Amino acid sequence: MTYCKSPLNYIGGKYKMLPQLLQFFPERTGTIVDLFAGGGDVFANVTAERVIANDINYHVIDIFKAFQKMPIDKLLAKIERYIKRWHLTMNDAEAYLAFREHYNHCVKKDPIALFVLVCYSFNYQFRFNSRHEYNNPFGRERSWFNPTLRENLIAFHAKLSNIEFMSRNFKDLNLDFLHEGDFVYADPPYRITTGSYNDGKRGFEGWQEADDIALFESLDRLNERGVRFVLSNVIEHKGRHNDILDEWRVKYNTHFLDYSYNNSSYHAKNKDRQTIEVVITNF
Repeated sequence: MTYCKSPLNYIGGKYKMLPQLLQFFPERTGTIVDLFAGGGDVFANVTAERVIANDINYHVIDIFKAFQKMPIDKLLAKIERYIKRWHLTMNDAEAYLAFREHYNHCVKKDPIALFVLVCYSFNYQFRFNSRHEYNNPFGRERSWFNPTLRENLIAFHAKLSNIEFMSRNFKDLNLDFLHEGDFVYADPPYRITTGSYNDGKRGFEGWQEADDIALFESLDRLNERGVRFVLSNVIEHKGRHNDILDEWRVKYNTHFLDYSYNNSSYHAKNKDRQTIEVVITNF
């Protein structure tokens, strides 16, 4: 099966995991909420009467909204204009840094300009400082708006027309509108791993033990109302263990995954691995 790949190389993206992950999703549902949407690999590959994508990082949500508002031909033309105007190539660091400086000092920042910056950044990643200035270094001889990225964008854009985007802390998102049979996918920052998205040093809140507890309590409340959920998380990573997750998950169904995103037997294959990744479902 062919899956739609996000044009954003977002840390923690689930594209490689989709064949394993989506088998746990219900085949039919009224509303799906992607609670921590990130780069969008999941919401771009689900089908429902209503799809809601939320992420606390408003920069990425603003990019998706900007994509959504433009026909694909006009979007591609605007991207090409930025590339031509700023002489962006995979080898010209000075041009990239000049464009990054321009973006960071614009009073009204264009989300499409940010996307173009990402296309020429190291490893195509989002990274901001505490002042929300984009500070990812140049991706010399590796990062550019290449044909594959262009095709990914075209395919991804075609999936956006009916997506509802939100940018809120999950604790501030009222999910009372969900009914029995609706569905929530939660892929939060993994507390026992540390990345630029959850270290609390990039202008966004870090992810702490209290956040795990608040999320698990929210999922419990959804379960009591008959709302189905799937939670992605990590129980163990490099000698660290998420005890709170381990205790909470016994109420539900736990599916152990190989870190390379192949289904495996926990006892047979994961006992010597550094990372134990799980999918937890309430159905």
